[in-house]
Amino acid sequence: MSGLARAFAQFAVPIALLAAAFLLVFYGDALPPSLAGLKTYGPYIVFGIGTVLAAAFNRGRAVLALIVLIAAYVVQQTWLQQALDVPKARAVYAALVILVPFNLALLALLPERGLFNRHGLLRLAAVGIQAILVVWVVEANVIDIVDWAYKRFLEPPPFKVGHIPQAGIASIGLALAASVVAGLITRSAICAGLAGAIVAFTVAAHVPSAPVTFSIFTSAAELMVTIAVLQDTFRMAFRDELTGIPSRRALNERMAGLGNRYTMAMIDVDHFKKFNDTYGHDLGDQVLKMVAARIDEVSGGGKAYRYGGEEFTVLFPGKEIAQAVPHLEALRKEIESYRLALRASDRPKKVKRGKREKGGWRGKSAVSVTVSIGVAERNERLATPQAVIDAADRALYRAKEKGRNQLSR
Repeated sequence: MSGLARAFAQFAVPIALLAAAFLLVFYGDALPPSLAGLKTYGPYIVFGIGTVLAAAFNRGRAVLALIVLIAAYVVQQTWLQQALDVPKARAVYAALVILVPFNLALLALLPERGLFNRHGLLRLAAVGIQAILVVWVVEANVIDIVDWAYKRFLEPPPFKVGHIPQAGIASIGLALAASVVAGLITRSAICAGLAGAIVAFTVAAHVPSAPVTFSIFTSAAELMVTIAVLQDTFRMAFRDELTGIPSRRALNERMAGLGNRYTMAMIDVDHFKKFNDTYGHDLGDQVLKMVAARIDEVSGGGKAYRYGGEEFTVLFPGKEIAQAVPHLEALRKEIESYRLALRASDRPKKVKRGKREKGGWRGKSAVSVTVSIGVAERNERLATPQAVIDAADRALYRAKEKGRNQLSR
């Protein structure tokens, strides 16, 4: 799967939950009577489960998102069961459709800082201050603010979403765009879940007096955030933080289920310590990211893992060594030909159009790196995955002893 495909794949769960919510709205009458209470209490149940999980994993953004969503549901149950021409209901509804998407998008854009610290308290306080301001506007009947929230900035309106005012539509649109972009850039399941939650909230809010619809889509939004916490935790456990490819723990898990035919390669960046000492750890990290990205795109059905330090592993399930070697040789040559930019103190940070090409930086201030590869296959003598890895590691050292930048069996 390409990097772009993986970036979009994280939105699969929110899309599936949205589809399930629509089906539940249309076919909710088919639920047995014993489950009918879920239509009312579902958001509270999901909120409780999600908050416990998010707090256990110290995911402050998820906890705050769940608080914002359950607060919106409580407000809907309390104030929006009546017509919106009632002044207080009108003010509360405008606040919801403007502030809920805004807060969810802001959480998608902010870095994770945990929950049980000053960052978590400050963010919680910010949400609380907004709630206090809304209560003040509603109770003091501040007409000017409410009228502004319902002002039509475009006449005639280009589109309409239920009762949502144009300010709310703008807030939803900008919030959704920001959270989707954040999800694609960071490849964070939390950001993708927050983007889906914005969509689910929009569907719930477009007819605020429909309690079942609001309940179902609020529950769906909370589920998106809760599942995102689990996805994010899984990623941290099984993905290497620096390079983004699967970690050694993921390799160990995969090795436990291998069949009787497979090939494994050990790949090491040549002279990496000297490179690090010469150019610094920042550029060293860029080298590891570049090498990992190339290895992750190896052809022939290979699966890349970061083994540790500057070492990587490529697993070819169901492949013999003769089938894997051509793909590994192509990978070695591709890494050798890639030119990595060196950022001098007087070189501008922005590169002019045409200076950077697919093969990396083509200017004078650039370096290239090479890799050595050792490869081994499973056979009667090497009957376990660890034995194959050890054999590939010995082959790797033979490649280094022969002069590096080559493959050895």
